[in-house]
Amino acid sequence: MKQIRILWTDDEIDLLKPHIIFLESKGYSVDTATNGTDAIELSKQNDYDIIFLDENMPGLSGLETLSQIKDILPHTPIIMITKSEEEDIMDEAIGSKITDYLIKPVNPNQILLTIKKNIDKQRLITEKTTSSYQMEFGRLGMRINEVSNYKEWYQVYRKLVYWEMQLMESNDNTMDEVFEMQMNEANSTFCKYIKRNYTSWFRPDCTDKPLLSPNLLREKVFPLLNDGKLVLFLLIDNLRFDQWKAIEPILNQFYTTAEEDMFFSILPTSTQYSRNSIFSGLMPSEINKLYPDLWKNDDEEGGKNLYEEDMLRSMMNRFNIRQGLYFDKITDIKNCKSITDNIKNIVQNKFVSIVVNFVDSLSHAGTEQRMVRELTNTTEAYLSITKSWFELSPLFDMLKAFAEQGAYLVIGTDHGSIQIANPIKVIGDRATTTNLRYKQGRNLAYNPKEVFEITNPSDAYLPKTNISSTYIFSYNDDFFAYPNNYNHYVKYYKNTFQHGGISLQEMIIPAITMKPKI
Repeated sequence: MKQIRILWTDDEIDLLKPHIIFLESKGYSVDTATNGTDAIELSKQNDYDIIFLDENMPGLSGLETLSQIKDILPHTPIIMITKSEEEDIMDEAIGSKITDYLIKPVNPNQILLTIKKNIDKQRLITEKTTSSYQMEFGRLGMRINEVSNYKEWYQVYRKLVYWEMQLMESNDNTMDEVFEMQMNEANSTFCKYIKRNYTSWFRPDCTDKPLLSPNLLREKVFPLLNDGKLVLFLLIDNLRFDQWKAIEPILNQFYTTAEEDMFFSILPTSTQYSRNSIFSGLMPSEINKLYPDLWKNDDEEGGKNLYEEDMLRSMMNRFNIRQGLYFDKITDIKNCKSITDNIKNIVQNKFVSIVVNFVDSLSHAGTEQRMVRELTNTTEAYLSITKSWFELSPLFDMLKAFAEQGAYLVIGTDHGSIQIANPIKVIGDRATTTNLRYKQGRNLAYNPKEVFEITNPSDAYLPKTNISSTYIFSYNDDFFAYPNNYNHYVKYYKNTFQHGGISLQEMIIPAITMKPKI
């Protein structure tokens, strides 16, 4: 391991000889200077890992020296050591981008702790994270194999996302393959659970079932409205639970997470089905039956989500929600800024519902555009881009404005996505749906052992396009490919993020309630 180099500048450096000997005994290399001018020259000649700088020195002051060293080594941590605790000196030092400061007299252990905090922190975190996950691996594997209900799946998936985020932050790739194996194991077991239980959730006598898409607004939004709260329901299309965890710290600047819940997307985990279900409060076959003019089947031309506001207003009438409604879809920066500029008028409605399509657009762009695919070729990259977009987009300013108006924020989504890898052959006619993760049609040819098949769509409240309609859903990271031009098809879609099928990432999705910090 590379030896850490330290520069310590103090006009009384001789008095600090015991400290320097102590650090050298710990394996550190220490250079010394008695004044700012010498410290600057040494900084030009050497690439130091950390610099200790006395604030009160004859000649160039510590702050003047700091400024010049920052020009030479802008990314090197600089620790200011001072006798004074005067606030203006500390403010000036912090404003000059010191990393930390210590008050004299300092002892060797303080110095050592500062070095570890600023230099060894990442290594220590990595080692601790890796060893902790290694210890957790066996226990988590046992939990995966013993899961018997949806609540336990929530707990398992939370734990998997937690370790996914911890391992990413540690920048250690040694456990990536192990974690991927465990996530695949969890998904395989989860798919078997869905195959056994999914259609039973829609039977009248079923009492143990998760919150599903049609009941999201009724359970998470309408109670707040009935309590007289101003509510913003933000549906971020295609938001996974780990993507929520990536953006949560950003939102916590002006919101407090009051409830971090999960719910299940209905099948297919696609915008047409799950999002229409959320805004109508109905299952797809019920929408098709009650509002045939608002529902378009897979094989019909035109947009499949053009009537969400109409569906939402109808649901509000059914549940006697009398507040005014403002509904919008954010498709570009201009649209977002317009909402922020008009927020005082908008919040007069008390119920604001906004759909944001960025994450879904990102996954589609990752399929269709080579550059975006290269930028989102791993889960870590996918999360990073989501976080950067959220932090830098006008949506961030819009949500801050809603917090200032005292609005409760409910964040939901229609489904998540998964990075696909394993092609499964299927044959269908021209009317078969084109989605990679599910197929709906007649005369489908497939291996029943490789899919979850629903031969009677009414069992899952799915609409029929004809008498012999069948739905099939892919598992885990599988995707459907047609035998003709098979190799090209597989090469084009492999490793892209898709949705429509069955996986933890697609089906178990966030339902978050946040209180404004006002």
